[in-house]
Amino acid sequence: MTRFAVRRLLQMIPVLFFVSVIIFVLINLVPGDAARLFLGEEAPPDALAALRHELGLDRPLYVQYLRWVGGMLRGDFGHSFKDNRKVLTTVLQKVPVTGELTIAALAIAWTIAIPAGVVAAWRRRTAVDYSASAAALTGLSIPNFWLGIMLIYLFAVHLRWLPASGFVPLGQDPVLNLKTIVMPAFVLGIVLAAVVMRQLRSSMLEVLSADYVRTANAKGLGERVVLVRHALRNAVIPVITVMGIQMGTLFGGAVITETIFALPGLGRLTVESIYGRDYPMLEGVVMFSAFAVLAVNLVVDIVYSLIDPRIKLAGSGP
Repeated sequence: MTRFAVRRLLQMIPVLFFVSVIIFVLINLVPGDAARLFLGEEAPPDALAALRHELGLDRPLYVQYLRWVGGMLRGDFGHSFKDNRKVLTTVLQKVPVTGELTIAALAIAWTIAIPAGVVAAWRRRTAVDYSASAAALTGLSIPNFWLGIMLIYLFAVHLRWLPASGFVPLGQDPVLNLKTIVMPAFVLGIVLAAVVMRQLRSSMLEVLSADYVRTANAKGLGERVVLVRHALRNAVIPVITVMGIQMGTLFGGAVITETIFALPGLGRLTVESIYGRDYPMLEGVVMFSAFAVLAVNLVVDIVYSLIDPRIKLAGSGP
């Protein structure tokens, strides 16, 4: 297990390197001048040149890239062009918001998907199965931004049950924190629930036709015991892999969701950095997000092997 974890950590290095190259190139291909954005269109050429020199934008691209990577290796992700804040400090301040949103979305997704997937597979080709499949397809088809706007209109504007936007930390007011996080978490979770439900249904159908499940039924075990102890325990294994893959999708959805609901997380910080041409901040957010996704997938692989002892991790030893 330790050898496998070390090996995967080493494999992250080239992945993060290619991510850094891609994000650096793409950012510098975006049209526009950060110095002119900060100083205005009427700024004199001398002032623009001085600001470009101060920000390091007048250096060759390969020099800028090497300085950026060298700083990251020392734990220095640079400073924001906008307000000179430390990038790493700012990113870490935003992590709790996005982390709470992600955990809440996962909880909602699993709460909806597991019962729906199990029941749909157990009652296959019935009205229950068709209804669950139709609901999953609807969840996949609804855009995040549209669902978010509709929830704001219904629960914030019309019913006035929940705040339309903003965020209150959990430690400050747990009740108000729940009210501010429930709608954005539902927006993210409903799409993930649809993906997990379809995957779980497919996996359950395969498991329910296995010999050991038929043997359990022949022994007269109750439906609940067969479903939970014998079928679901094995059917959920592929779903865990899907959850790891969907972490990148969750972050992509958080960019839109946090913007709609004005949550001060990594997604909103990404949007603000793009509009403000804050290159160091945007690069820092993307690199941190890439590392987080890789780390989550590593944890998923380890959990995968713990749940199913038949799986032997490559390089984990005998």
